Amino acid sequence: MPKVLYEKRDRIAYVTINRPEAKNAIDPETHELLWSTWEDFASDDAVDVAILTGTGDSFSAGADLKTFIPPWIEDATPRKVRDNVATGLGGLTRGLHRTYKPTIAAVNGWALAGGLETALACDIRIASERAMFGSFEARRGYHHGDGGIVRLVNTCGSGIALEMLLTAEPIDAQRALQCNLVSRVVPHERLMDEAERVARQILRNSQVAVRSAKETILDVIGRPLDDQLRIEALNGYSCADAEETLGRLKRFYEKSDAGRAGSHETPL
Repeated sequence: MPKVLYEKRDRIAYVTINRPEAKNAIDPETHELLWSTWEDFASDDAVDVAILTGTGDSFSAGADLKTFIPPWIEDATPRKVRDNVATGLGGLTRGLHRTYKPTIAAVNGWALAGGLETALACDIRIASERAMFGSFEARRGYHHGDGGIVRLVNTCGSGIALEMLLTAEPIDAQRALQCNLVSRVVPHERLMDEAERVARQILRNSQVAVRSAKETILDVIGRPLDDQLRIEALNGYSCADAEETLGRLKRFYEKSDAGRAGSHETPL
């Protein structure tokens, strides 16, 4: 079986890390497969949102400690380290992180180290009640290098990042929900249904607007307020396609737009 499963249905790309015998750890081959998968997702007009999960009882245990990490410890040169800045683990963590199509992590179990970094690189994280999250690298003599620290601080704050990295102890799904690491926690058997429901909510929207919103959010992180407001105004007032927007407004006036609630409820 391939180490990464990839299928496309109804505008959704399904990406599954498929090394259950190794807790879906990312070895060099899996790393390359994930890169090519995300490149295909970004370029294929037939899909607009992706759901990432893992096979078995783990989302991903991160970089493979036997095949991926030792070469970096033993053979890293300044040139190799510099080149790696452009090629983060699995692509989505760094290098392909500017893919403006939305990505959803369906965290089915353990998300450790680079697995946590991969989940954090997704736009929305939905956790099974069985999910566990951890930054265990300090136990091995190093720490996150593929966006884990940056995204933990941006998403959860420095307090949670410091606790997770300095103690190298895991947190469960409910604690992850409390600290904003995940959007919601659902019964394990409903995880993929919930991820698909969120994907359909995204798909009923203008994909031009969705991608511009994602680009804008990424662009304003860490900037001064005036820069943030300028970027938002420029993108918000320039992203609309007139024909699409007028058509969507017409459906709103007619109460026929998808996903309405209340007395004029319509399906997604």
